[in-house]
Amino acid sequence: MSESETTDEPDSETASSERTGQLESCQRCGREQGLVGKYDIWLCRQCFREISRGMGFRKYS
Repeated sequence: MSESETTDEPDSETASSERTGQLESCQRCGREQGLVGKYDIWLCRQCFREISRGMGFRKYS
């Protein structure tokens, strides 16, 4: 095989974390997109909406 035929493809998980710079995932459902990381909560926005009132957050608008 020549050099052009050999490719070192990185793992998809490693490649996505390098591309987005995001290493965390939702602690509740495992989703990696739409994370609320403020205050080290690390929940996706959907899970945050479901349990935020129980955590003491209030909706102001």
